[in-house]
Amino acid sequence: MALILGKEYCKVDTNGRFKFPIALKRQLETEDGRFVIRQSVYAECLELWTYASFREEVEKLQERLNPYRREDRELLRKLTEGNIIELDSNDRLLVPAEQKALVAKAKELVLQSTGKFIEVWDRQAYDKMNSQRDDFAARAERVLAPKEQHDDGQLS
Repeated sequence: MALILGKEYCKVDTNGRFKFPIALKRQLETEDGRFVIRQSVYAECLELWTYASFREEVEKLQERLNPYRREDRELLRKLTEGNIIELDSNDRLLVPAEQKALVAKAKELVLQSTGKFIEVWDRQAYDKMNSQRDDFAARAERVLAPKEQHDDGQLS
């Protein structure tokens, strides 16, 4: 699985195409040049995965979810809902019609890595999301800081 780092800005044309930044392209393990793009479950953005990374993610989901349980089946369906896309000869990606609504009005996109995949944001939506965040430092401390151990051996 590729480790993807960085944030890049790029222009999007009226057809929903954008030039994929070279700084991100160099990091990707795309043996066949294919990507999977899907709408994020958590935010008003798209997620761009290498095909290989997405395949690994789906395999993990299939191991954890039972296709004979309705709730699991619906979750699997939603989490695997995406489109395969490829770079064209000019290193551009075309956002498929199903996902184009999220970038239709955008003049500029933000490609923000998450380590496993890249979030594709309308620049205005990205800036708005960043301006409305709660205290990031407090959240990081609450979630990531190790629990303290008291003298009596109890965790707090």
